[in-house]
Amino acid sequence: MKPTLLLTAPLFLKHNPGEGHPESPARLQRILGVLASTPVRGTVMGAPRSATDAELLAVHTPALLERLRQLNGHTARIDADTVVSPDSVDAARLAAGAAVQSVEAVMAGQARNAFALVRPPGHHAEPDRAMGFCLFNNAAIAAEAGRRLGAERVLVLDWDVHHGNGTQAAFWGRRDVMYQSVHQFPYYPGTGASREVGQGAGEGYTVNAGLPGGNSDADYGMLFEELLLPVAEAFRPQLVVVSAGFDPHQHDPIGGMDVTERGFAAMCSSLRSLAERVCDGKLVLLLEGGYSLEGLSQSVHACVEVLAGRSDSFPTGDTHTDARDALRESRQALKPYWSALS
Repeated sequence: MKPTLLLTAPLFLKHNPGEGHPESPARLQRILGVLASTPVRGTVMGAPRSATDAELLAVHTPALLERLRQLNGHTARIDADTVVSPDSVDAARLAAGAAVQSVEAVMAGQARNAFALVRPPGHHAEPDRAMGFCLFNNAAIAAEAGRRLGAERVLVLDWDVHHGNGTQAAFWGRRDVMYQSVHQFPYYPGTGASREVGQGAGEGYTVNAGLPGGNSDADYGMLFEELLLPVAEAFRPQLVVVSAGFDPHQHDPIGGMDVTERGFAAMCSSLRSLAERVCDGKLVLLLEGGYSLEGLSQSVHACVEVLAGRSDSFPTGDTHTDARDALRESRQALKPYWSALS
């Protein structure tokens, strides 16, 4: 059995948005501490490379690259949430490179699957704008790498508590990359309504499920089993990329959800099974948000166990009325495009 590849580097700890900022180096330190104290058999740790300009420009504008080059080596505030320290731009370029390298490893059959344990996160970064703690969009860059390496269809699924506006924007008019998101709505950044389904050639290839908050593992299981997975199965991706944000955790100080470690393991397990059915297991996870150090580290560890072979399932239980309403709205918006929802 090929190993699960884990990619990380000390440089990620040098991205420091400042005291009190939730996206702190302590997040990754705690994850790595838990993985070191409780190793997962079947995993191998690797060191990533930095993304090339060409890999970044597959998603981002030259103007954004130039702007971030100018900030390299400096401390600066891009917006109210997004701060760079002297090593941040180099760390972001390395995070994007880790995303590409993860895709390269699974596409080449060198790894069973992969998890890039990176900072800063990426899914809010739009093609022409850094925002929301994010500089480069790691998930979109990974999807483009998959396309270059021969995947005709790539699925990007985002379970972060915040909608990935940047990833959605990157593929809004395309059908070769499907973007799916389950998130809190309305919430930052304000995008992700069920009616947002893409446009032009991409109409029907953006799938949004917005929940109002307080939703459980069972609610997420319902959305996966009755919306996200049926559409994904019909799409038949040749690579699955996950924006793995752990801020829906019940103890997260920013999110408003009630997901547990078992819920995250179940989400990961369902996507591993999907990938095994449709694309020979080609699955890449990329770290996004998650700000409860204990909830984040334990949930990442649970997902790494799943990637290495453990299976988990969504707990049974009552679902919330508002989650059922959200499911109905999203299915209604997507039914014209996917017979699996009829």
